[in-house]
Amino acid sequence: MADSMIKIPDIAGKAVLITGASTGIGAALARAFAAQGAKVAAHYNASKAAVEELAGEIRSAGGTVHLVQGDFSKSEDVRRAVDDAAAALGGLDGLINNAGGLLKRVRWEDASDADYDAIMDLNARSVFGASKAAIPHLKKNGGFIINTTSIAARNGGGPGAGFYASSKAFVSNATRGMAKELIGSGIRVNAVAPGVITTPFHERYSTPEMLDAMLKTVPQARLGVAEDCLGAYLFLASAALSGYVIGQVIEVNGGQLMP
Repeated sequence: MADSMIKIPDIAGKAVLITGASTGIGAALARAFAAQGAKVAAHYNASKAAVEELAGEIRSAGGTVHLVQGDFSKSEDVRRAVDDAAAALGGLDGLINNAGGLLKRVRWEDASDADYDAIMDLNARSVFGASKAAIPHLKKNGGFIINTTSIAARNGGGPGAGFYASSKAFVSNATRGMAKELIGSGIRVNAVAPGVITTPFHERYSTPEMLDAMLKTVPQARLGVAEDCLGAYLFLASAALSGYVIGQVIEVNGGQLMP
């Protein structure tokens, strides 16, 4: 855990559920929020060994973490995981909707209804379900929701990523809609849109040739790492730093896209 990270006083003691926390950006977020003194619920689906290793690392550094399991393409699993997290942490102050994935690359002309359902359920329905389940908990003391969208929401995604990009466009616009409705209950809703971040996502779905082509479009001349995203999430989680920031999508992409 990053001892050198700047401490943000109003994150310490907060109960935060991070979905999709076993690897990549989610795991980096779990470490970072625990290092800030937050009580973290780390959600995972199939990557049990990875999330248990993460939990051991957090606890060894003195952090607090509770593990919750669930298939976030299934609404009943989403509701159960959110309620489990709230029960274990004594409530919820924040939700980071980070669960999601590409599942597979498929061209529009080859895509099936099953492909649509699987990708939209994992990336869009999960944000709806987790947010809906978390709202009653967050209303008690106010809090935040931070959604993970993607640069693909604006540029349509790479080859075979059309459904993924469309599901992330839903997440970006759902962020704005939820923000308008929920700020009256003291819940701040924003989003972070990572660009090309070298995580297991790209290890699984992008060839070295694809990554080289993406790199050529990044003015900063490097691909991102999960830690590059942390500052945006921590900023949005802190009412002291971002209390008047509502319904925004922070782009973290090395200059690849400047909307």
